Amino acid sequence: MARTSRDWEEGLARDVRDPEFARRFILAAVEDGIPLQQAIGKVIRLAGVKEFAAKVRLDQSQVSRAIHPRHSPNQDILNRLLRPFRLKLSLVFLDKQKRRHVA
Repeated sequence: MARTSRDWEEGLARDVRDPEFARRFILAAVEDGIPLQQAIGKVIRLAGVKEFAAKVRLDQSQVSRAIHPRHSPNQDILNRLLRPFRLKLSLVFLDKQKRRHVA
């Protein structure tokens, strides 16, 4: 069973090198309820923290700290981590008609 998991991880590591695939992976993960920090962290670890840090022009330690679950990166850092995937954090209005009230 461990072999299948390792093969899957290796395949995923190859796939996330494609920015479009990585972007869709992050969006799907967040849509499925996975915290954004965890989704970004998965992609960055698979791609290689050192290589990713060089790409976003941050120290490796800053990237590692930002994706560590015990830390809360600020919006600027998250946006720097999201930029290679052509993503950014933003707020949107909720449509009043789509909002459900629980009674």
